[in-house]
Amino acid sequence: MNWALASPRFRKIMAGTAVLSLILVIGAASLYRAFPARADLVADLSDHLIAITTGFSGASVLLFGATEQPGDIVVIVRGPSQPVLMHRKSRVAGIWINTASMTIENVPGFYAVASSRPLEDVASESIRRRHQMGVEYLPIAPPLTKASANIAEQWKAGLIRSQQRSGLFPNATGRVNFLGQRLFRTRLELPANVPTGTYRVEVFHLREGRVVGAQTTPLSVSKVGLEAEVFDFAQNRAALYGLFAILVALVAGWIGHVVFRKG
Repeated sequence: MNWALASPRFRKIMAGTAVLSLILVIGAASLYRAFPARADLVADLSDHLIAITTGFSGASVLLFGATEQPGDIVVIVRGPSQPVLMHRKSRVAGIWINTASMTIENVPGFYAVASSRPLEDVASESIRRRHQMGVEYLPIAPPLTKASANIAEQWKAGLIRSQQRSGLFPNATGRVNFLGQRLFRTRLELPANVPTGTYRVEVFHLREGRVVGAQTTPLSVSKVGLEAEVFDFAQNRAALYGLFAILVALVAGWIGHVVFRKG
């Protein structure tokens, strides 16, 4: 694009983005200089709180940092764990119905991975399994007392597909970009349907396939404003919320009747 022909507003936006990136990179370098002897890896987030308000359509958070020595960076974003009820449908007499159900405990509400190189080139399978670098290594499955190993793997695969369709387990591995050999950055994209709670952002520094540094940073996703008040009211006073919803529906129906009645 010809910069001279760009609109003033576009030039301001691009200049602001460049300034923010420069500030964050300088911040990462400052963090590294401030703690040179404490860790091989220093990382931080541009925001530690994502506020969900009316019209929330997702969020993007910048993670940046620095390392003492060159190497690879793997970032894992993990949402709060929760039980998930799964159903299996089968065709009976020509009709698809639920024929089995299973509750799987400790399922991350969100899970995403970003890496400076393909994961299989960064670490061996044993390292990836130990640090759960990849959705296939998540310890989510029904207990063997309720399902055999083969059946449990089928339920796990079905759960992963369901979470991927919802955008809560992104299919693609994100990209960690290096600025030079020691400064790095990546963007963490969260969809509109992310659950609330405290997220764990894990950053791993690897050299020659070995983890030489690691850091965990919390990220809070919380409802704020009127939506948060309505949510709390519905959770803490379910009976009153139900009565209020019925009353609102009756009033809305009566108003519609008055407005649209004939004559």
